[in-house]
Amino acid sequence: MPFPFRDVVFLSQRIPHPPDRGDRISTYHILKHFRGAGCRVRVGCFLEDERDERAVVELRGMVEQVVAPRIRPRLRRLASLRGLLRGEALTLPYFRSAEIAHAVTRWMRDDPPDLIFCYSSSMGQYGLPHPGVARVMHFAELDSDKWRQYAEQTGRLGRWIYGREATRLLEFERRVARAFDASLVVSDVERDLFVRSIEDVVPQVVPNGVDVEHFTSRSVASGSGSSSNGTAREPHSVIFTGVMDYGPNVDGVAWFAAACWPRIRAVFADARLLVVGNRPAPRILALDGKDGITVTGWVEATPPWFDRAGVAIAPLRLARGLQNKVLEAMSMGLPVVATPQAAQGLGAVDQDALTVAPDADAITAAVLRYLREPALARATGSRAARFVRKHFRWEHMLARLDATLETVAARRAARTP
Repeated sequence: MPFPFRDVVFLSQRIPHPPDRGDRISTYHILKHFRGAGCRVRVGCFLEDERDERAVVELRGMVEQVVAPRIRPRLRRLASLRGLLRGEALTLPYFRSAEIAHAVTRWMRDDPPDLIFCYSSSMGQYGLPHPGVARVMHFAELDSDKWRQYAEQTGRLGRWIYGREATRLLEFERRVARAFDASLVVSDVERDLFVRSIEDVVPQVVPNGVDVEHFTSRSVASGSGSSSNGTAREPHSVIFTGVMDYGPNVDGVAWFAAACWPRIRAVFADARLLVVGNRPAPRILALDGKDGITVTGWVEATPPWFDRAGVAIAPLRLARGLQNKVLEAMSMGLPVVATPQAAQGLGAVDQDALTVAPDADAITAAVLRYLREPALARATGSRAARFVRKHFRWEHMLARLDATLETVAARRAARTP
C-alpha cells in the first residue's frame, strides 16, 4: 500500500537529530520513517546550543527545508511571562516563534503540504491556523499533567504557578486534540489519562521504540564477562542515563544518591555509580568524585557505558510516558530497577524481566541483590533484552503510526466532495 502522505511539514520543540535524548529519539525515527517512505519533508524546530547548530547542518542534508531559530532560555523565560497577561499557558509564548509561524504560513500558501505533523503540544499552535490540511498531534504525554505533578511537590508560590500552568496548558491541549485529525500518546497509561482529561477524544497509542541493533550488549552477544571491544564489565557498577538538567532526572538521581547509595556502598566499598548524560545540573555535578560516583556529562554514545555496568536504575519520582532510559538499558541486557513511575509506560512486562521497587528500601535491596548475584543479574538482563526485542522494535511502533496515518487520510478523502 502506498504511503498515505507525500509532503509533510514536521514541527518539533527540539531539532530531531541526533537521537541522543528522549524526545529526539522519537522525532528522529519518525522523521527518518517519513523520508524512507519517500516523503518530502520541511522541518520547523528550535536549537538549544552549539551542538544543535552543528546538527542542523546535517539535518539540512536530510530534508527539503529547515527553519530552526535558537532558543535563548533566559530571554524565553521573560517572553513567557506574556502568558500571564494573555491568560494563556506560559509554555506557549516560550515556544512561540515568528520565524516558524511565517515559514509554515508561507509553505501553506506557496506549496501546501498534505500533512502537518506536530510533536509536543506547544507545537500545535503552528498547526491550529491551518485546518485545510491533515494534522496529527503527537502529544507523547500530556505536558499539563507534568505541571500538575510539579505543583504537588513544591511550596505555595510554586504550587500556584505550576497549578496555573497545568490548568491553562490542559485547556490548550483540549483545543488542539479536538481540532486535529488524530492525537498520539506513547502508552496505555497515557491514553487512560488523556481520555479522563479530554473526554471527547480517544488518542492512538504509538509507543517509543528501541534501536535494538545499536543498544545491543557486546558482552551479552559474546557470552562473556567483558565486551568484545575490550571494555570490562564492572559487576559492582550501577548506571543511570538521561539528560541531567531535566528536573525529574535531577530529582531522581539526587534522591537515590542520598537515600540508597550510602547503604549500597556500606556493603560494597568498591561500588560505583555512573551518571551518564548531557548538561549535568549543579546539584548533580556536586556528586562527581564522591563515594564512587562519576558524572560524565556529554558522551558520544551510551552503549559502552552500559557495557561497564552490572545494574541500571530508573529511580524517577516524577515521570510520565514511556522512559527510553529503561528500554535502552533492558535492550542492553542489564537488569533494571525502576520506580513504578518510571515503569508504568511499559505496560505488562514479562515475568522477571524488570524489577519495580516503590521506595528507597526496596530499590536498595534490589540493587544489592543483583550486585551479590551476578548470575541472577545476567539472567534477568537476558530476559529484559528478549522482551524489548519482542515488543519495542522501532519497526513495530512505526507500523502503528502508519495505520493511524492511513485512517486519517481515508477520513479526509471521504469528506472531500
